[in-house]
Amino acid sequence: QVQLVESGGGLVQAGGSLRLSCAASGSIFRIQDMGWYRQAPGKQRELVAVNTSDGRTTYADSVKGRFTISRDNANNTLYLQMNSLKPEDTAVYYCKTRYYRSYSSSILLVYWGQGTQVTVSS
Repeated sequence: QVQLVESGGGLVQAGGSLRLSCAASGSIFRIQDMGWYRQAPGKQRELVAVNTSDGRTTYADSVKGRFTISRDNANNTLYLQMNSLKPEDTAVYYCKTRYYRSYSSSILLVYWGQGTQVTVSS
């Protein structure tokens, strides 16, 4: 079994900051990448930022310069520092990981967290 436990969401005024965390545990041999996605009401889920095992990061254009993704590899924990928040950042934020279950496995598995609500008031 795999668990992704997200925390850090909440209500904040525009211009404020929040830090999301996502702790991965369970039957994970090696993580390929971890990322944050978000889904606003009535909209499709979209990529916010992703961090690969070799340290590369990718950001959505809408969050570049405001959000920073980072990862503690020793503890399989992913973070998202969100600064200068805007009302349009309001969404449920999901953590996602792609991983290998064992040394001998070549199957890349995908797992999503349960989501954490971020609400930015104007």
